[in-house]
Amino acid sequence: MQQSAKQIYKRLLSYTFDFKVPALFAIIGMLGYAAMDALFVQLMQPFIDDGLTERNAEVLKMAPIVVVLLVIGRGIFNYMASYCLSYVGSQVVRKLRQSLFEHMLFLPVSFHDQHSNGEMISKITFDTEQVQQAVTRALQVMIREGAFVLFLLVVMFNASWQLSLIFLVVIPIVGVIVNLVSKRFRKISKNIQDAMGEVTRSSEQMLAGHKVIHGFGGQDKEITHFADVNNRNRQQRVKMDATRALSVSVIQIIAASAMALILAIIAMPEMIDTISSGTFVSLTTSMMMMLRPLKQLANVNSDLQRGIAAATSIFEILDKEQEKNTGKLEADSVKGEIAVSGVTFRYPGKDEAVIKSLSLQIPAGQSIALVGRSGSGKSTLSNLLPRFYDWDEGEITLDGVKLQDYTLSSLRKQFALVSQQVVLFNDTIANNIMYGLERAYTQEELEQVAKQAHVWEFVKDLPEGLNTMVGENGVMLSGGQRQRIAIARAIVKNAPILILDEATSALDTESERLIQQALDNLMKDKTSIVIAHRLSTIEQSDCIYVLDQGRIVEQGKHQALLEQKGIYAALCQMQYGEQA
Repeated sequence: MQQSAKQIYKRLLSYTFDFKVPALFAIIGMLGYAAMDALFVQLMQPFIDDGLTERNAEVLKMAPIVVVLLVIGRGIFNYMASYCLSYVGSQVVRKLRQSLFEHMLFLPVSFHDQHSNGEMISKITFDTEQVQQAVTRALQVMIREGAFVLFLLVVMFNASWQLSLIFLVVIPIVGVIVNLVSKRFRKISKNIQDAMGEVTRSSEQMLAGHKVIHGFGGQDKEITHFADVNNRNRQQRVKMDATRALSVSVIQIIAASAMALILAIIAMPEMIDTISSGTFVSLTTSMMMMLRPLKQLANVNSDLQRGIAAATSIFEILDKEQEKNTGKLEADSVKGEIAVSGVTFRYPGKDEAVIKSLSLQIPAGQSIALVGRSGSGKSTLSNLLPRFYDWDEGEITLDGVKLQDYTLSSLRKQFALVSQQVVLFNDTIANNIMYGLERAYTQEELEQVAKQAHVWEFVKDLPEGLNTMVGENGVMLSGGQRQRIAIARAIVKNAPILILDEATSALDTESERLIQQALDNLMKDKTSIVIAHRLSTIEQSDCIYVLDQGRIVEQGKHQALLEQKGIYAALCQMQYGEQA
């Protein structure tokens, strides 16, 4: 259900409830600051009437002391308000950013499939900063300048309530203008956020794909695309500034018109003798000083609406349903017996099923292989086992227990995945190998694992050894070296079920030989699911399943499948023919 701007802002302000004391001091500071300014205007009447007109020296002597005290009080209240509000605002942004980061971590894989990294990064960085403006500057102006306007109205009514009534006519007119402009501000703010998401997405794409861009001469294409995105962002900001300037000008013209009408009435012969000099100065000063807070209140509307639009965007993510983790069973270790029965799966938003009524049995400790053309559903099936996706029909069990009955953390603890696309973090080789472990390995244990995975062969010559930084996603390492680190990570996880998703398909012969040797060691006494491109690596598998368009069309051992002279035999003929 779409929430209104008021509901969104109310929800945003609820994040300040954990910081009630500094928020209260901030409000006291803002009200005190406004009161000091209004009191100065109020005191002008006795200073002029009693001091100057009546020639009262005692009143005039007090004037400098009062002015100094008001300025000191104003400074104290201003510091209190600014510091406390900044503290609250920064805490709200920290809390929102943390909530957003944590929530994104637990969103299903299908959500991340449909949203780019640049878009999500923009929400964590840019949108949260916009929220801070709504919590700090917008709140400061609304409370401080709003209170100042009210205090000035009190001063005006105290000076002449009849004349001040004219000025009250301005308030509903200003309210209508602000309401109309707010809707436009919110719409433009949403456009700015979308444009910033595009800027982030294009920048991220350029940085991630710079080798491809250089290789295919795509610089001009990327420059043109970024120029369009960048210009769209500029256009929206100009619209925002133009709308803000127009609304401020209109509000000030209306306020000035009311002020001119009051001055015209005062100038009438029958009125001029009924008003003292002090009252006249107090009244006109109040009206003049009211133009500034009215301008700021009109201006801050853009910050407020920008913050509300950003908060709407953030809350949309926070309201997304996390991965369904309804299982109760906590399993330390399983045997590894897997049964897939009549499973059908479609990717979200797709009509065509990728896997159709698929059934297979994997006894504990056995090694099975999945082969088939690209798009046949091999990798999709391997993604269903750790429940990265939930299927539409059928059932998958592990040791006779439905996967949904396990907690997600304990289920995923049973699987170690080594894929062609190795993800490494910008950290040391040691920390990448031990990623996610509850207990850190000793140096000796780590070296032993490194030798098992053939990582030690290239690490031992590095100046920093296992403490060498790998760079962004392992950019400092070769493909084979990254793959060996992924295998070392799987060794230390020591999960009972191993999924190898084309783990050696992109490697040279030497790297493949070393990695295949490491994988053979890793697969001992484990249930292994091998998705293979090179069929020579799966000849010893206990059972080979051939998939085509989401269905199993052949199954059996290597030799038996060759004798069937079906799809598997044709794939082997093609591959061995190529090698020959």
